[in-house]
Amino acid sequence: MSFEITGTLVKKYETETKGESFRVRDFVIKANDGGQYDNFVKFQTTQDRTAIIDDFNEGDELKVHFDLRGRQWQDKYFTNLNAWRVEAMSTGGAPSTSNPGDVPGNFPTADDAPVVEADDDLPF
Repeated sequence: MSFEITGTLVKKYETETKGESFRVRDFVIKANDGGQYDNFVKFQTTQDRTAIIDDFNEGDELKVHFDLRGRQWQDKYFTNLNAWRVEAMSTGGAPSTSNPGDVPGNFPTADDAPVVEADDDLPF
């Protein structure tokens, strides 16, 4: 199951090594859910994904893509929100893109149509 949420980066923790080779890193966002109370959500990244938060600073607006993971251990239950992708949000509240034509609502016009030169003599 995959989910996404937008919010402001509040805290990013240092990468921790557990055991000989397992790495984990947590970060927290304040969700933009419009609720009456602040909604702080803590995410976890593991192994090579611990670096996905490196380029972001506290206060940055983010979109976090994550999976829900749950497990049982000694009659206790644990739930993790495992982030697998983080994107910067533009000031307009939409994901930043390099091509403005990719933003929903920016439909092509007749002027955007490619110019076709008829240099063959085929009738169709």
